[in-house]
Amino acid sequence: MENPFKQSGEALHRRAQEIRKKICVMNSAAKSGHTGGDMSEADILAALYFHVLRYEVNADQSGNQNGNPSVNWHDEFILSKGHGVGGLYSCFAELGWLEERELLSYLRDDSRLPGHPVRQKLPGWVTVNTGGLGHGLPIAAGLAMAKQRHAARTEGAPGRVFVLTGDGELEEGSNWEAAMSAAHFEVSNLVAIVDRNRLQLADFTHNIMDLDPLDEKFRAFGFEVHDVNGNDSDAIWKLIESLDYKNRKPKVVIAHTVKGRGVSFMENVPAWHHKFPDEEQLKQALKELDHA
Repeated sequence: MENPFKQSGEALHRRAQEIRKKICVMNSAAKSGHTGGDMSEADILAALYFHVLRYEVNADQSGNQNGNPSVNWHDEFILSKGHGVGGLYSCFAELGWLEERELLSYLRDDSRLPGHPVRQKLPGWVTVNTGGLGHGLPIAAGLAMAKQRHAARTEGAPGRVFVLTGDGELEEGSNWEAAMSAAHFEVSNLVAIVDRNRLQLADFTHNIMDLDPLDEKFRAFGFEVHDVNGNDSDAIWKLIESLDYKNRKPKVVIAHTVKGRGVSFMENVPAWHHKFPDEEQLKQALKELDHA
């Protein structure tokens, strides 16, 4: 099984920009959302869904009982930084799985698009409910281990599990318990991606709880460690495809990103962690994203 798109270059860059435009429109309509973190992760999501993840969308587009196209996953993705779900919903819309008009229901009562991923709302697309920070990586480690053991019994190739965390989220101790166990059990099909935008909630991470040296921490826990420009989709997929998934080591990709990436007045501004564009700001944001 392969990724159905395998896009790269300018096509992949445009996917990320279109995801960002959808984020801005959606959060502006909702008058809420985590715009800064949604924007920083857009290139990572584009690289994963439009090049890396191996899955099939069933030819029968009637979908399941909730009206979703049915997807058969070989690889899995978990959004551990669940408050960044605006980026994920916008990615689903860019895939054509959600109609863009449904994005305007974000955060409304009875919407399928709540403020964190809920698998019961979008079954078959969302692997696990997330939002309480620090439990995405532990779940991903267990899921990757299960895939590895099932493949060993069936003599097949294990699917990979990708989990996107935030750097502020790594202050939660449960992540490090999961890292220790993933290394101990040699879960080599696990890839943790850190959205390293160096901002959390209301300030820079080094002012709240300094994570550096983050690479050395993961290396000490037994991970294979890689750094990448997290706002370069081509660099991301090329790195992920170069990894050795048989070397008995879990992987971490520290993706260096800019919070609010793509819109000048949002970039590296702490307030945009939990802020939405007003009407004039939305016009400016869409104009900048169209020409970048």
